[in-house]
Amino acid sequence: MSILALPFLACLILTGIYVYLGIHIVRRGIIFVDLALAQLAALGSTVALLIGYDPSDRTGYLLSLGFTVVGAVVFSLTRQRREKIPQEAIIGIVYVVSAAAAILVLDRAPGGSEHIRSLLVGDILTVAPDDLIRMGILCALVGLLHWVLRKPFLMITFRPENFGESGRSIYLWDFLFYLSFGLVVTGSVRLAGVLLVFAYLVVPAVVSLLFTEGLGKRLALGWGLGGASSALGLWASYRFDLPTGATIVCAFGLMLVLSAVIRMVYVPRP
Repeated sequence: MSILALPFLACLILTGIYVYLGIHIVRRGIIFVDLALAQLAALGSTVALLIGYDPSDRTGYLLSLGFTVVGAVVFSLTRQRREKIPQEAIIGIVYVVSAAAAILVLDRAPGGSEHIRSLLVGDILTVAPDDLIRMGILCALVGLLHWVLRKPFLMITFRPENFGESGRSIYLWDFLFYLSFGLVVTGSVRLAGVLLVFAYLVVPAVVSLLFTEGLGKRLALGWGLGGASSALGLWASYRFDLPTGATIVCAFGLMLVLSAVIRMVYVPRP
């Protein structure tokens, strides 16, 4: 079981940052922005592969980050108070087009089918100590940024109408949020994969919103659920020789179902 120590630490790092970001994302009602940004990052890595670079080296990372920054600009500019076209529609379009473009690029790249599998479920079981350190530093820096700027970030998520009245640019702060989000996604999608990143972002946040009020309680519940789901998924993957990323995603799904049942049975409706 010692071989699962580093992957479990990686899962805990992902849980720490994505639960917080997920509360923002779910509350804003833009659930699939993570998939879209992760797919843009994946498109950047496939372009790097096509032109002869390793997606895990500096050039591959910069290409992934560049595509993610473009997505951050698009999503920050398409937010409107009175939406004629829902922002979720724009996010869905970006995801579908970037996914299709990645498939077209990989059709011309060597080892394309294996790269597609890696992009979906990642390879967190083989995380190296250097990868863990880099990811930990990145998530810590993004977490520090959100702590320093917590008042505007929380206001734009929970009370956007008050934010507009303060005279500050909602587009600029949205861009800063999506940029910080994109940095985390770009740094983690290569190891965890698109599906696992989405599970860490959405499932703990949804469960915490079902049971608790207040940011502190939601974070505590989300972190606990993320850690438990990670441990269960890693154990099941090891015990039954299953793909690690996909098994952890299914563990998150199981936890969500159990949480929904518990809420229906034990939590009275208002």
